[in-house]
Amino acid sequence: GIEKLRITGGEPFVRRDMMDFLRELCRMDGLKKVNITTNGTLTAPLIPQLKQFGVHSVNLSLDTLDKERFFQITRRDEFDKVMATFHALLEYEIPTKINAVVMDGKNTEDILPMVELTKKHPVNVRFIEEMPFNGEGSNHSTLAWNYRKILSHIQSGYPGIEKIPDPPHSTSYNYRIPGHQGTVGIIAAYSRTFCGTCNRIRITPKGMLKTCLYDDGVFNIRNLLRAGATDEQVRETFLEALGNRAKDGWEAEKNRKFGLPIQESMSTIGG
Repeated sequence: GIEKLRITGGEPFVRRDMMDFLRELCRMDGLKKVNITTNGTLTAPLIPQLKQFGVHSVNLSLDTLDKERFFQITRRDEFDKVMATFHALLEYEIPTKINAVVMDGKNTEDILPMVELTKKHPVNVRFIEEMPFNGEGSNHSTLAWNYRKILSHIQSGYPGIEKIPDPPHSTSYNYRIPGHQGTVGIIAAYSRTFCGTCNRIRITPKGMLKTCLYDDGVFNIRNLLRAGATDEQVRETFLEALGNRAKDGWEAEKNRKFGLPIQESMSTIGG
């Protein structure tokens, strides 16, 4: 069964009743961990409650430590709010990962400064290969900054960086730098090297179940429930979907209906 649950954004706290919803999730029997992914724009004032609820960890999406570049990338002047969330997470000792998408020509100069965060803070800074989820249907055939190039760049600034064991079902290659409190991770999101150990499913805000980020949805659980499906029917539908999932992200992308390119933005599917 499902033991870990992640509420994702963008910013999940734009939902008006999110805190009530989150409180009930944290009380559910059988769930060992409830985690959150957020862009941090509305999160800082809520950190004390998240700690009280027992939220296990927070992933903070932050692609740059430069305020001007932040505005250029996000088109929002909310850098200070995001950094306030970061410092509040540290203050309340909620395990924190920073997710930074490496974008050629936009934020590659931020890679080493973000690694430096791990020196003073017990955070996991994770660099993510850029994925073709830009809402414009562009389809990368090559990737300027793949996980090997990201690692090589980090090694140029931190030649003592060491590989550490990856947790089961981890999506990242993980490293530590001697003397640093935190760790560094690299997620090969476009190269898709972790598909063989992936055990994740995703439900979009519209109720679509995705067994892979690269598929276009398997079935709509919201429609199923509204049609009066029994618990057993829902269970069987889930099991069938999981049994037929693509072997990897390349196959999932190839099997998209009518061969259409990826049109979604990450904000519509979470991440």
